[in-house]
Amino acid sequence: MLKDTAIAAVLPAKDVSRAKDFYRDKLGLEPVEPADDNVMYECGNGTRFMVYQTENAGSAKNTQMGWVTDDVERDVQELRGRGVVFEEYDFPGLKTENGVATSDAGKAAWFLDSEGNILSLFERP
Repeated sequence: MLKDTAIAAVLPAKDVSRAKDFYRDKLGLEPVEPADDNVMYECGNGTRFMVYQTENAGSAKNTQMGWVTDDVERDVQELRGRGVVFEEYDFPGLKTENGVATSDAGKAAWFLDSEGNILSLFERP
């Protein structure tokens, strides 16, 4: 039943207005269903995510949402030009260089949104 049903991510924000500015100015996204305490965005292939008001924003220590791309390094460079700061990691089995980790699974890069949510870009090999 669910394998053919579209999904939508949900991200917390302490300040929805600040988050809307980040997603517009840094990522180039415009809301498709704005409201006072939440906002919906649409991305490729009909995928969606909502940002909603809560004091719990920024508390997750894991990747909360990511975009699949055909060129992580190109997208990292473009987003850096818009002021996005990419995380650097050095863990066993995961090390970034200039913000990008490379493995047999592909390439990935992580950044924080204005609310402290961990977002990613991922490129399959």
